[in-house]
Amino acid sequence: MAQTAGESMATQDWSRSELGPQADWPPALRLVLDIMLNTPLPMLLMWGRSQVMLYNQAYASGVGNASAAPPGGSIPSIPPPAWSWNPQAIAQAWAGHSLAFPRQALKLWRDGRMLEACFDLHYTPVRGDDGAVAGILCALAPASAATLPAAANDVHLRILVVEDNQDAQYLVCEMLRAFGHEVTAVANGEAALDVLAEATFDVLFSDVSLPGMSGVELGRLALQRQPRLRIVFASGYSQSLTSQLDFPAVAMQKPYDIEQLQQVLRNLM
Repeated sequence: MAQTAGESMATQDWSRSELGPQADWPPALRLVLDIMLNTPLPMLLMWGRSQVMLYNQAYASGVGNASAAPPGGSIPSIPPPAWSWNPQAIAQAWAGHSLAFPRQALKLWRDGRMLEACFDLHYTPVRGDDGAVAGILCALAPASAATLPAAANDVHLRILVVEDNQDAQYLVCEMLRAFGHEVTAVANGEAALDVLAEATFDVLFSDVSLPGMSGVELGRLALQRQPRLRIVFASGYSQSLTSQLDFPAVAMQKPYDIEQLQQVLRNLM
């Protein structure tokens, strides 16, 4: 028996999405979600300037990472490729322009490796009751190009990731492994120091805000133990952080995308 739109909406765990009670949703949001959840085409919706990220099963299965499950939730620390590949396009969509980009290559994770897949991307502004753009719907139609392995890195690094948010930790570790690096992950600075006492690493990749010891304090102690260690911070402070440190480090502004992370690692080596 075919599933109706109402049943599809009712079966989703909307508590993950930060949208609030369904009774308070604007009609435009309800309509777009009805369409999105009942179409076989991969679709991704960013709603509100806080960018609540929602998607359907086709997106989760064909474009999202292994942990993706509809309807989605808050935007992850690493934005999806359909959202990060062209910031100017997203800005134009927020300004009210409908856009189409045929045969656009996006980098995806599949079976433990990085792949490039081509999509026809369609961005449609969704307007609220007041006529202002309240969200952007992205439809990803698979283009007629084969999926090919992305280029591998020339240098393979041993990287220690320190991130207390489990979703963010999973995403960055998956990316780094897809690049061909050897990755160890822990959730706090104290555990990181224990690992550094037992093994040598090329890069320490750490969030700045950690429970207990801060990422900055961890970086300072880590360099005392392994002076050749390169330090990369994931931070909302970006360059303002590194200008105040008494040791060498690179800061990446959250959220960052695949290309930015890959380029930072290349620059370090």
